Amino acid sequence: MADPTPDTGSRPCPGSFARAWAKAVSGTSYLPVTQEQLETFLQGLTDRLAAALRAEPFDPRAGHQIGIDLVTAHIASAEGLGRTVEVIQLRLRHDLDLVGDEVDDRLARLLATVATGYARALRDRTLDAQESLRRAAMVARAQAERALRESEARFRHQATHDPLTDLPNRTLFTDRLTAALAGPGRADRRVGLCFLDLDRFKVVNDSLGHHVGDALLVAVAQRLREALDGHLVARLGGDEFVVLVERTRGTDDVVRVAEAALRALDPPAVVDGHELTVSASIGIVERPVADATPSDLMRAADSTLHWAKAAGGARWELFDADRNQQELARYALSAAIPTALERGEFYLDYQPLTSLRDGHLTGVEALMRWRHPELGELRPDRFIGLAEETGLIVPLGGWVLADAAREAEGWPTGGRPLAPFVSVNLAVRQVHRPGLVRQVLGLLERTGLPPERLQLEITESAMMSTTGEPVHALRALAEVGVRIAIDDFGTGYSNLAYLRDLPVTELKVAGNFVAGLRGSPADPKTRTDERILASLVSLAHALELTVTAEGVETAAQAERLRAIGCDAAQGWFFGRPGPAGQIVDRLDRERQTAPIFTPR
Repeated sequence: MADPTPDTGSRPCPGSFARAWAKAVSGTSYLPVTQEQLETFLQGLTDRLAAALRAEPFDPRAGHQIGIDLVTAHIASAEGLGRTVEVIQLRLRHDLDLVGDEVDDRLARLLATVATGYARALRDRTLDAQESLRRAAMVARAQAERALRESEARFRHQATHDPLTDLPNRTLFTDRLTAALAGPGRADRRVGLCFLDLDRFKVVNDSLGHHVGDALLVAVAQRLREALDGHLVARLGGDEFVVLVERTRGTDDVVRVAEAALRALDPPAVVDGHELTVSASIGIVERPVADATPSDLMRAADSTLHWAKAAGGARWELFDADRNQQELARYALSAAIPTALERGEFYLDYQPLTSLRDGHLTGVEALMRWRHPELGELRPDRFIGLAEETGLIVPLGGWVLADAAREAEGWPTGGRPLAPFVSVNLAVRQVHRPGLVRQVLGLLERTGLPPERLQLEITESAMMSTTGEPVHALRALAEVGVRIAIDDFGTGYSNLAYLRDLPVTELKVAGNFVAGLRGSPADPKTRTDERILASLVSLAHALELTVTAEGVETAAQAERLRAIGCDAAQGWFFGRPGPAGQIVDRLDRERQTAPIFTPR
């Protein structure tokens, strides 16, 4: 090609072409360079294009590398190629002052190779990207499969083992227990369980924190694992552990395991700088495999564990079928109380309280009875304790108060200014329950019973101190005239000093003191009991309290109590508990005749 002839009108400017090229491809794809860097790069390609067009002989293959370099520089889109071809075709010859007969032909062939190199480079880049993606997908899939296998394996240190202690968990223990109860030879095999619970573990968590509690559980698990090697030790949750003793020869085999567990826990455990004393309660059950199911064994072991806890802990207890049956019966009885109350199965009997001065009826004590549809008539000792344990004593006690006040309101006076008072026992829960004053005053208003004809009996344990809400409530009731009595006095604190600050009007002396008066006056023990009672009566009178003796069964007891100054008495000698009609009949007789007890 001939050398270009200078143009007198304008001078060639390669830099202006590079700037036009850079402007044309900007924005066609992401370019990780500045505009200045892009112009510098394209200036180099411009120089190479000009050199290729001027070269002799002409070789269009130079355009291949230029197309490749464009793609390598991230000018890698169809729009980028189109603008490149356009700007080269429209401006390159003019801006570089390229003249000659062969320029157009060379330029067309050069552009074709640029486009070919560009397309091949773009294809190779796409294939490389696809291969990278394929390889990345393979790596990701392999990693995912490995993670899945690891996760499944972990789901399997978690499905069967406790994550904290690494002991078998409830699932694995249940599987092993089920397997131990199955298979050939069941008729001749026996099995045992030790159900273990740490004593006072909650104190550790509450006082030192759960991290210390967890560390203690780990230490306990390690001790049990080492001490009971050969037996399956599992953690059921919290501070509960269980030991499976297979193929036992009797209860002694399981007892030895329980004692080994207690010995293992005996040394103090040093946890996080704290020296902690560790003890446990253990419930033991052992029986023939043929007579056992997993649920029965666990239920029996759990019940026995509670017996060990109730006995003070740090010990084992052996399952007793008779005791368990009794407790089941107690549970069934307590569960039936709410329904029995709704059905009206409870009723009241009344026991007379008789004056030892003139033999007249001064009051009656309301005693609850239960007419059970299957068990017949039940005395309070069969169900009151259950009601107190479950909290049902509150609605039961409320019913007694209401029914006693309703019946007593209509009793005759027996020829005296005022009819006898009715005495009702209040449980500890009732005394400590807010709203007692409002409940009693509302009841008196509804029934019309005068306050002085209601006596509330409380135990010494309900009055642990002379301050607090219970005492305030009783004082408020005493101020409106309600009588307050201490029941079974002498069986609790027997502290007359604290009575000075309590709103008490009467003491009811426990029947075991009165029982001593049945002996001969010459018996030293009888004389001792009599002196004790005389002292109690004297001190009570000094505090301006009246005294009623419980459990009086003979005339001799009644006479001795009268002689030492006791005010009133109750017991079989003065009348057994009976329905309200029996009390009304007695009051009618007293109005017409002499009382049933006449002091000598």
